[in-house]
Amino acid sequence: MDAGLVGQIGVGACLGLAAVGSAAGAGVAGMAAIGAWKKCFIQNKPVPFILVAFAGAPLTQTIYGFILMQTLLGSGNLNGFQLLGVGLFAGLAIGGSALAQGNCSAAACDAYGETGQGFGNYMLVIGLCETVALFVMVFSMLIA
Repeated sequence: MDAGLVGQIGVGACLGLAAVGSAAGAGVAGMAAIGAWKKCFIQNKPVPFILVAFAGAPLTQTIYGFILMQTLLGSGNLNGFQLLGVGLFAGLAIGGSALAQGNCSAAACDAYGETGQGFGNYMLVIGLCETVALFVMVFSMLIA
């Protein structure tokens, strides 16, 4: 197999795996937001629109995957197999961060929907999950 083709697979995997994690994380968080809204409707409580912020949080990892993909495409320092390694493992790490963030966002939707309190605390934890993706993106860009 051509090393250039192998590298292109790695570059594509970087974005693809990050996006899969974003989709899964946003799906989990979105389902929790819908469940929290349902509880509010049943109890005739105000429905907090702010839960959309929790549900959408995992989507940013797709952007990080795209930025890293662009960097890997322009990299002249790595051969095809190195690009495959960086793209696959960085994409997995970024996607895993998005999935973890979606799970934390789901818990935040449930807690905020029930209490109407703690938004800043919940966002702090969600941001910690985001930090993993940012570290992976930046450190991978330094490798490239």
